Amino acid sequence: MGVFREAAERNRMLQIFQRRDVLKRILLVLVVAMIGGAMVITLVPTGVGSFGNRADVLARVGRQEITTAMVEQQLREIERLQQIPAALRGFYANTVFQQLLYERMLEEEARRLGIRVTEEEHAEFIKSRLPAVFAGDTFLGMDRYSAEVQSRFGMTVAEFEDRVRLGLLETKLRRLVTDGIGVTPEEIEQEFRRRNEKVKIEFVRISPAALESQIALTNEEIARHFEENRSSYQVPEKRSVRYVLLDREQIRNQVSPTETELRNYYNANLDQYRVENRVRVRHILFKTFGKTEAEIEEVHKKAEQVLRRARRGEDFAQLAREFSEDTTAPNGGDLGWILRGQTVPEFEQTAFTLPVGSISDLVRTQYGFHILKVEERETARTKSFEEVRDSIAATLREQQTRRRIEELAEKLAAAVRQSTRRPIEEIAAELGLRVQEVPPVGPGDPIGELGSDANLQNVIFRLRPGELSAPVAIERGHVVVTVKEILPAHQGTLDEVRERVTDELRKLRAVSLARARAEELARRAQAGEALSAAARALGLTAQTTEFFARNGYVEPLGNASQLAAAFQMKPGESSAPLSLGTDWVVFRVLERQEANPQELAAQRETLRNQLLEEKKTLAYEAFRSALEQRLRQQGKLEINQEALARLRVPAGG
Repeated sequence: MGVFREAAERNRMLQIFQRRDVLKRILLVLVVAMIGGAMVITLVPTGVGSFGNRADVLARVGRQEITTAMVEQQLREIERLQQIPAALRGFYANTVFQQLLYERMLEEEARRLGIRVTEEEHAEFIKSRLPAVFAGDTFLGMDRYSAEVQSRFGMTVAEFEDRVRLGLLETKLRRLVTDGIGVTPEEIEQEFRRRNEKVKIEFVRISPAALESQIALTNEEIARHFEENRSSYQVPEKRSVRYVLLDREQIRNQVSPTETELRNYYNANLDQYRVENRVRVRHILFKTFGKTEAEIEEVHKKAEQVLRRARRGEDFAQLAREFSEDTTAPNGGDLGWILRGQTVPEFEQTAFTLPVGSISDLVRTQYGFHILKVEERETARTKSFEEVRDSIAATLREQQTRRRIEELAEKLAAAVRQSTRRPIEEIAAELGLRVQEVPPVGPGDPIGELGSDANLQNVIFRLRPGELSAPVAIERGHVVVTVKEILPAHQGTLDEVRERVTDELRKLRAVSLARARAEELARRAQAGEALSAAARALGLTAQTTEFFARNGYVEPLGNASQLAAAFQMKPGESSAPLSLGTDWVVFRVLERQEANPQELAAQRETLRNQLLEEKKTLAYEAFRSALEQRLRQQGKLEINQEALARLRVPAGG
């Protein structure tokens, strides 16, 4: 049963209020976007309440229950599309539960207010989202409808329609809460000034890492720090290891494809050596996406200036590095070889008609303005054997290396299977390998030339002395290891951990020194001394930023939001020490750049829409929070914390 079905003589609408507990909320991107993203409910602990022996019931909203089975079913649906890490299973389960809880609250409130989704509203929405199911106003049948829903959303019709109904219900409630909200001209002007005013600052960054070299420590200080923190300096268990290695690189150097093998491979794979018409292009991109018409005009002027410089003979790659806003900018705008159909039509048309070495006019695409330069062009053909000989040789060498390693790894595994207590020297002799040794290593330490391999580490720390491991695949090849000696964990002596103690104490002193320098610098600057002069006196260096806005990025300090205090200060004023992670910053405001009132008209509509959306979001969040509290107070929302705690425990936890 669904919104639509076939009748004997005609197509018509059917009843749509049908429910299934199997809901794929996390999987349906379209509907999730429609209802405004994931809904997170703050769960205030409650007792077991009236759940009694119903250990499978996680929550009750009105007369509706949310059970463990419902959550597990959705987790299985998620796992059909992606693997859920064991450590995150509790997080996924809780997210699914929160969404189910929000939906039950939504339905409870809609029922109280008499809000419902009519059949016509439901059907009209589905028709707008699935036009392929109709020919004009004619419904093409239940089979077509089911296939379309399954193909696009991975759902049954009933599941899809329930998702749509909940989305429309949420939309109605949202409108009820937010339709009366507006934005005043004063609010728009205030936001315009807040976003567009800019400041330029002089700053000094004090990093503990840069001060560590200035920290001198005596033996007495190191010994005292060790004694005060002795329990922190445990030496973990260490193990010395002997091993035999099937080295991939050595085996690769031992194989060499014959000329016959190379030519046979070429002839068998001619299709992959056929080259379509292609061009190698560099470009410079000036983005316009999301910009106003006034901003686009400025971008166009800038692009024309760069185009003139390129045509005067300036290095195109250098211009791309300097001006392009594409990810290819660091590579001089090089896109490499492109084929027809790989780029947007406007770009493709220019790239495939422009002569080699020529520079295009400005090309407008959905991304912005482009300047193109064609570096090379190739017409369709089949590459000769000599052109691809080296690449074939590399491919065959890799294949032969892999086969040889697999053969030797199987022999190595068979030798270990005979007995895990065989001397490792016997196995090495049988396969012509060399026994090597690694001095004692602790958890997480690199294992000599074998590198830092977590799986190999686990194997080593599970073995008993003298026991052989199965072959372990590592980056260098395959290795069989045996533990020679185990050094138990113990309380470290100062001699054993001196380097660690010294390093940690030096870092602590550097952190304290950085803060002290920042406080002294701020004191001197606020007393009237020039920031740059005070910095030099303390062995520090002052730098100057470009103008930046509140939502900008300040090189090299990071997001401008960290420097919000600068927008409340007057030119010439110096800041208190500001903590940026482990670093400290002291700054002085050099100049303020007020928002240009002439730009308000171009931004007014965008600002109004953004502010309105922000206010509506805040209002709806307040409504949701109040709804949850009211349902709790009325006894209509109960959470079974014991059952929920069990649900959140990862498998095997």
